[in-house]
Amino acid sequence: MGLLSSTTSLTRYKVDGQIEEPLIETIASGLKKNTIADIDGNPSDRAAGWASFQDPFNSNFEGSSFMIGTYIVFALRIDKKSIPSKMIKKHYASEASKRLKESGRDFLSANEKKIIKDHVLNMLNLKMPSTPNVYDVVWQYEIGELWFFSNLKSANEELENLFIKSFGVSLVRCIPYTMAALDKDLSPSNLDALTKLSANRQNT
Repeated sequence: MGLLSSTTSLTRYKVDGQIEEPLIETIASGLKKNTIADIDGNPSDRAAGWASFQDPFNSNFEGSSFMIGTYIVFALRIDKKSIPSKMIKKHYASEASKRLKESGRDFLSANEKKIIKDHVLNMLNLKMPSTPNVYDVVWQYEIGELWFFSNLKSANEELENLFIKSFGVSLVRCIPYTMAALDKDLSPSNLDALTKLSANRQNT
């Protein structure tokens, strides 16, 4: 579910910090450096990175292709390979039997078993195509707000980690507590009371 879907999930963030000038060039550089890598035909079982909003499977961040007015629009793509456990078991048994026959022994050491399992996983990952998941991102850089079209915990955590790695600033989720804490008009006494209230709720 994304920006143009009839139904969608959304997490709202505040961007905490200042992007280095020149801003657009800094953002473009962060997107290009962390564009998702293709893992098909590769032993890796997972990859995450930025992708184009318009064409998430052929990303291009040249020029200002990621800009719509004062909005930065792109996507987070997470590719995963899921190998059925029965397939792993089948190939492991075959490889283990072959190793025992070659060695003339009746058992394998723990290290040998690990080597065989790693070999099987690498072999299967080389053949297994990845399944992509695409989550749209809309960033209004002038007011420092960002909308992420997912509320999945794993996707949100990936976004937060990749964002600070790419742009040098962090994201703060806009829940009632953080919105109040970020209110510049909040007095020191009220901020202190809010902090104590949050601590009490976490301890209950």
